[in-house]
Amino acid sequence: MERLDPTSASVSGVDRVSDIVESVKQYARQETVEPIRGAARWVAVGSIASLSLGIAMLYLALAVLRLSQDLGGSVLDGSWSFVHYVITGVVLAGLAGVAASRIGRSSLAKDGSR
Repeated sequence: MERLDPTSASVSGVDRVSDIVESVKQYARQETVEPIRGAARWVAVGSIASLSLGIAMLYLALAVLRLSQDLGGSVLDGSWSFVHYVITGVVLAGLAGVAASRIGRSSLAKDGSR
């Protein structure tokens, strides 16, 4: 008949407990830290893109305003000078509308489904 060594049984129990603790740590890291990193990366890229788009829209607005002032000549000077700004606002509102129409729930979904 074989004798059981009591120290070997407790060591394997400690090994099992440490394995369970390590598994729980890995699972928690997988389910919390990695998604947060992914979300932070998504927010960082989106912030950089929106900043770049904002700067581009500012330059575009200045270009449209300047073009309107150059093409309008002296006809729209004086009390009609506000028309240049209205034209610029209409062009920017149109571009914002086009951009907003291109954004959809399906484009934001990871797998492309709604």
